[in-house]
Amino acid sequence: MVPDLNRADYSSASPAPQALRLEVPADCAGLRLDQALARMLPEHSRNRLQHWIRAGRVLVDARPGDAKQKVWGGERVSVDAAPPPAETAQQAEEIPLSILFEDASLLVIDKPAGLVVHPGSGNWSGTLLNALLHHAPQLQALPRAGIVHRLDKDTSGLLVVAKTLQAQTDLVRQLQARTVKRHYLALVHGAVARDGTVDAPIGRHPVQRTRMAVVTRGREARTHYFVRERFADATLLECALETGRTHQIRVHMDSIGHPLAGDAAYGRRRSRNPVLAAFARQALHAWRLELVHPATGQPLGWEAPLPQDFARLLDALRAQQR
Repeated sequence: MVPDLNRADYSSASPAPQALRLEVPADCAGLRLDQALARMLPEHSRNRLQHWIRAGRVLVDARPGDAKQKVWGGERVSVDAAPPPAETAQQAEEIPLSILFEDASLLVIDKPAGLVVHPGSGNWSGTLLNALLHHAPQLQALPRAGIVHRLDKDTSGLLVVAKTLQAQTDLVRQLQARTVKRHYLALVHGAVARDGTVDAPIGRHPVQRTRMAVVTRGREARTHYFVRERFADATLLECALETGRTHQIRVHMDSIGHPLAGDAAYGRRRSRNPVLAAFARQALHAWRLELVHPATGQPLGWEAPLPQDFARLLDALRAQQR
């Protein structure tokens, strides 16, 4: 990847060595440490070098360096130059993919629960993006490797990926126009009496910033739900998204008193049913996906069968009712 030299923080070395051992030359005598490093390591920006010093990644004679300290020549300097995880996140990794459809424009993936879609804090590798780059290296040229929408880590099911910039632009426009149809199967706590719609804005939780919530000034969000099957203390719903907000189904179902089974973030309701209590993730599966092919204009649709853990959960609930 070619560095953006217009950025204040760059390294032109690729890949950067993880540990550098240097001796301050005599012609750097009297300079500040950051100035000396800039002369000794011209492939790295001054901003980056100063960041490394502040982070304790630069040692001078085995002691943490200070940017303003003077050097006089002969000091032994150790620099931890390993790139931050965000800079190495978009690497190809050989991770199996369940591909339901592929042509020159599109990939449709059946994502397993547990697979993170995009690298981020705490998950800089082992993601769907890394897998896509191994499967189709040309995706490196597209923003987010062609990913146009996401599923939560512990949500399984269908996800479409664009393979060309034209397809990506078209799919984003379809999502904005709400013509992409996304249907989910969700097992929720309690008895849902009838079909319905939750029309409630969603935004960042005012206190717990890692969560979303129904908030007055949130973004418009609408979820339609349909009762598919009832159990003693749970209901299987089909949920159709009209909008696509972060954690939308999870937040909306919780807001009406029917949080998803197994949802550690929003499913605060504890079930006395051991079958429900033992389910280790939110019971949510992206079951059906419909869209218009960006190149041909043909309407397309796919369905992904329930993963084994979800199917076993439903079977166990059915067995309890016999």
